Amino acid sequence: MHENQISPSEWEIMRVVWTTHPITSKEINDILKEKKEWKLATTKTLIGRLVKKGLLSTEQKGRKYEYSPLVSEKESIDESIDDLLDQMCDTKVGRSVETILEKSVISKSDLERLEALIEKKKADAPEEVKCTCTPGQCSCVH
Repeated sequence: MHENQISPSEWEIMRVVWTTHPITSKEINDILKEKKEWKLATTKTLIGRLVKKGLLSTEQKGRKYEYSPLVSEKESIDESIDDLLDQMCDTKVGRSVETILEKSVISKSDLERLEALIEKKKADAPEEVKCTCTPGQCSCVH
């Protein structure tokens, strides 16, 4: 697990900052106020955590502070995916990818890219994925 793991509420803040930066805490709160009925103090607390984790930079402009991302959205999503994959048995990854595809709305162009990737991966794919879990952490037979 990465030390700078982002909580669901922090993701809400980061998505705003990735979209618009630099941005103030009040501007973030205004954008999220219909989705999340947070008080400004809640937004500021979450921003403070993200600054402490090294995910947001802060710059004072007069009496206000402006925030900008120190990590990219792609980098953060990739770390979250790595964390998820680290938590599951290797034999369950294929089924999990299938579940993501079933539950998602995906554009035709994305599906075409996925199809091409699947064809490429088939070339080196093993017949069966071996379990690498610690005995007792999954139901695979070692």
